[in-house]
Amino acid sequence: MARDPQGFVVLEITGNGFLRHMVRAIAGTLVEIGRGRQPRETVPDVLASRDRSRAGPTAPARGLFLVAVEYADL
Repeated sequence: MARDPQGFVVLEITGNGFLRHMVRAIAGTLVEIGRGRQPRETVPDVLASRDRSRAGPTAPARGLFLVAVEYADL
């Protein structure tokens, strides 16, 4: 996570597949951590538990942009 020159928070998330609202759930969880509402250890614990209810709130869709989709050569 980084801030760009305009002060926006930039998250770059890469994966080989995503579930519905997964990136929004990750963003919401990171916001909660940044605000001090959850400890940093939340992320690996939530991922390991595979329990969505342990994550932070789902971030609103506004402001989230899909930049690229890349496919491996088959």
